[in-house]
Order: sequence, then C-alpha cells, then structure tokens
Amino acid sequence: MAHFLSENWLLNRRHVLRGLGVTLALPLLDCMRPLRAADAATRAKRSVFIYLPNGVNTIDYQITQAGADYKFSKSLLPLEKHKAHITPISGLHHPHGLGNHHNCSTIWLTGGKIGPSERNTISVDQLMAQVTAPQTRFSSLELSNQGHSLAYSADGIQLPAQGNPSVVFRELFEEPQGGTAKQRRGLLRRGSILDAILDEARTLGGQLGQDDRGRLEQYLTSVREVEIRTLRADKWLDTPRPKVDPADQARLNRDISLERLGEYLRTMYDIIVLAFQTDLTRVATFSTGNEGTGPAVPEIGVKQDRHSLSHHNANPKLMQDLTASDTFNVQQFSYFLSRLSEMKDADGPLIDSTMALYGSGMAFGHSHGNANLPIILAGGGKLGLKHGRHIDFNAGPKPDGYTYDLDNPMKHYAICHNPVNGKAHLSNVLLTMAQKMDVPAEKFADSNSTVSEIVA
Repeated sequence: MAHFLSENWLLNRRHVLRGLGVTLALPLLDCMRPLRAADAATRAKRSVFIYLPNGVNTIDYQITQAGADYKFSKSLLPLEKHKAHITPISGLHHPHGLGNHHNCSTIWLTGGKIGPSERNTISVDQLMAQVTAPQTRFSSLELSNQGHSLAYSADGIQLPAQGNPSVVFRELFEEPQGGTAKQRRGLLRRGSILDAILDEARTLGGQLGQDDRGRLEQYLTSVREVEIRTLRADKWLDTPRPKVDPADQARLNRDISLERLGEYLRTMYDIIVLAFQTDLTRVATFSTGNEGTGPAVPEIGVKQDRHSLSHHNANPKLMQDLTASDTFNVQQFSYFLSRLSEMKDADGPLIDSTMALYGSGMAFGHSHGNANLPIILAGGGKLGLKHGRHIDFNAGPKPDGYTYDLDNPMKHYAICHNPVNGKAHLSNVLLTMAQKMDVPAEKFADSNSTVSEIVA
C-alpha cells in the first residue's frame, strides 16, 4: 500500500473513467487533492458574469424593501427559491457610465473611462483569470449570443467571444483534428513568430519617443499575453480533454437558433456548469445580447427585440412585453443557479464555490438611464459571501429622504439617471469579488471600498 504521506495514491484531477466505450470526465474529487491542499486557500474558486442588455422594466423589477424581509418583485419572482443563495443589490452605478449609453456593456466589468483618447481597461474577469489560469486548460471562457464580449485584456482590448453552443462544446471537450503532434507544430510556429516580434520590438524600442514607446508597450502587452497562453496550451497538449456522457453530448453539441431563446440560454448555462465541474476553466463571461438589439422571445409571444421594447414611451403593451422578457431571462438564470446547486465536486455543490453576477449596465432603457443598475449577486458561500438580504444603496442616508413610489414612474425613473448614493459604485462589488478570487488588489477601477454587506 502506498504511504499516505508520499501521496502516490493521488488521482490526477483530470483523470477520466473509461468503460463500455465511453469516457466520462470526473469532477474534482478529494482523492485528486494533496493532503496539505485541503484548506480553503486551495479549493477551486469560480466566477461567472452574465449580462442582460437594455436594462429592465424597472417598475416591475424594483424590490422596495431592504434587508432580509424583502418581497420579490414581479420580474424577480423566479429567483424566490434561491433566496438563501442570492443578494439583489439596488442603487449601484458606474460613474464613468452616467449619461453615456453607448458603452454600458463595454464598461460593465471594467468601470473604465472611455473617450476619444482613452481606451478601455482590464475587465475584472481577466484579473481573476490571471490568478486561476495556471490551474486550468482554458484561462477563461467568453460567450456571447450576439458577438459582443464582456471581457477586456490588460491593455483594454476586447477578447473574442463565441456564441454557437456546438462550437463552444467542441472547443472545450473535443480534441482538435490532427492530433497532438499537429497541435504542437502549430504552437511552435506561433511561438517562433512571437519571438521574432519581441526581438524586433526590443531593437525598435530604443529609437522611439516617449509616446511611441508607450503605444509599443501596450502592443507588446498583448503579445506577451498570447505568448503566455501559447506556453500554457503546449503544457496541456498531453492531457486529454474530458469527455462527457453521449446523452449530454447530443444535448449540448448542437446549433440552436435564438428563435428558441430559452433552449439556447439553458444550453449555454449547462456548458458553463460542465466546464466548471470538469475544471476546464474557473472564469466565464456570458453576454445574452447586445445593446443594439437584444433578442426577442418568440416562444412566449414577445416578438420585438429588447432594444425596441426598452424604448416603450410608456406604451402599456411594450412595457408588459418588456416585463415578460425580463422575467423569462431571469427564469433562465434561475435554471443556471439550480444546475450549480445540483452539480457537485469534492467541496460540495458548485454554487458554494461559484460567484455569479447577473445584471445590466443600464436600468431605464427608454432614456438610457444607467444608475440604479439591476444587479443580482449569487453563490460563493464557501468563498466568504453571505446572502439572503436585499442590499439597497438607495435606502441609505440621503438629504432628500428618498422613498420608493412605483405608482409615480417619473419619480422612480429619476433615480435611474441620477444616483441616490454617489459612493455606491458597481466597481466596489467587482473589487469584493476579485478579492474573494485571491486577486491581490486593494482597488479596482473607480472603486472606493469593498461591499461589507455581502461579506460573511
């Protein structure tokens, strides 16, 4: 028998079971983890960020009671069964986003200030990926059903996102054609090109002025990121990708039209859950639509896109359809939380080791109000988050004595343009999440504190 202290008995954490012609991926198990690694610091920590475009019908969305005794609003009622694992947060905003509706999703995870001479900054998911990437085959997963990625690199460049479930499934779980040797030749060729670029840049750098050197350094940051990903990819070549049960493969590895939005969203959510459970990645972003359109929901009779519905001009039918779309999308997020609750690894249900941020960079789409953002934080109980309350930054100390009056829509829409609490920055939530993922940061973007109300 192997001596336990030698730990030769450990299973590789990407070990697979082979039998009856089927290869099944194992989740993270106790027997895959060294004895000295059984503490909280070595547990898998995961985060996912899910974006809903064009804001919401805030009259039907807004929760009006702060604290633990809150009542779910009409739009958020599908989340009632997850109350112990979620925290609705009201009153948040990005200071740089106020009054600028063209970059709501662009800065949702960056808090960046974007202008004619300013580019975006790194998104919080990519800060997290810098910490988690050495442990996983894929540093992060970027998904978007309409092509707009939420993720931005260290030099503010938008990362590409994939929106076809079958393509995402194959990239994660199927070996590329040609085998390991062909993959390695491609990586070596890419590495040679990167080496040549870096050598030429070093020679060129001494001949440039200060401004040009700054621009060159930004470019080289991107090159170095590609170089790091290339080296990591090479190290993973000899480790087989995890395979899934044929029934799940048939369900997930297929093209799904946005005409069947619910099926599409649930499939993408299932792929994220499976990627987390098999530890292929620990960081994911998913944009469920872009601000220019945002998908319709024909399966429930909502035929107009979310952008059109958001510009409702107080039309009762359009507002009703926007609420229906909001509720439908929240239902799919509720499904995702259920799947995280059902699936387990060695540390228990995935929902305890996964933080999920759901929401929008806009509140009142009709006039592009981007204060009082609709935000839901879920999961992460074993990462140090606590839930069960509605955190309402609109209810804090305020000189005008603001109280909710949803029967007076114009009054409510006003706080969707002008923050009640100027210090309630969304970046504070992002910083809190980053720290729970072991990112060594005391500040992120325009953060002014962490959010103590969500910390256990």
